[in-house]
Amino acid sequence: MAFRGWKRLLLLGRQNALGKVWRSRRGGPSLRWKRCCHWSAGKSLDPEVRAFLEENTEVTNSGHLTPEIRLRLLTPRCRFWREKPDLWPYGDPFWAIYWPGGQALSRYILDNPHVVKGRSVLDLGSGCGATAIAAMMSGASQVLANDIDPIAGMAMILNCELNHLNPFPITIKNIINSDAGNWDLIVLGDMFYDEQLADGLHHWLQKCIRIHQTEVLIGDPGRHQFLSHSIHSQLHKVIEYSLPECTRQENYGLTSSIVWSYQPSNSLE
Repeated sequence: MAFRGWKRLLLLGRQNALGKVWRSRRGGPSLRWKRCCHWSAGKSLDPEVRAFLEENTEVTNSGHLTPEIRLRLLTPRCRFWREKPDLWPYGDPFWAIYWPGGQALSRYILDNPHVVKGRSVLDLGSGCGATAIAAMMSGASQVLANDIDPIAGMAMILNCELNHLNPFPITIKNIINSDAGNWDLIVLGDMFYDEQLADGLHHWLQKCIRIHQTEVLIGDPGRHQFLSHSIHSQLHKVIEYSLPECTRQENYGLTSSIVWSYQPSNSLE
């Protein structure tokens, strides 16, 4: 099965698999990360995993909205574009795809550095780390990337190196429904793919705003689960980007991606 078919499995499987993980998980699995829930700058990568990721991803800055950012992604020139998905030795590599919601958020931050300059930023569901990298490039005073996959955390470190940045801290535990701390801005892209997860995000983000007056920006290309959710009535459209042809082809007809500002009512629903 080519990776195109695998990517379809990733896209369709998020609702049944990854959504359940986000709802229930308390820490990261596998490897030497099993008991590690926080990655701080300066900590060395597992050399075996580093070698695997370097061998089986391609460094690219084309085909997406942010050519300023170089990323390690799975592309047609990678071995696992053609291999059977079950031969991939780690968890499903959602981080190896630059999802369109994250692309829009990253593009917006790079074009509007005042949004993050001198501010603390939490990148929720960071994946490849592109939006966190964009925040660092644009002058954020503090950045924390969050993803439940420890391999994503390792990939983010490699992507920081590619862009000549000191690695930002990364947490690999599920922080939804916990106290995430006082952040000036929370950014999240492509997270509304599961109804229960969307409900949890909705209430958790409301709480962050109510307690800490946190600003929230959401990136999404118009997935049904997002457009049909009640959160949509409390969003303000910031900007819409036309997706590059390569990204359109890989996302089954999605043609644009939007950055939304989340502005809920004062009371929690």
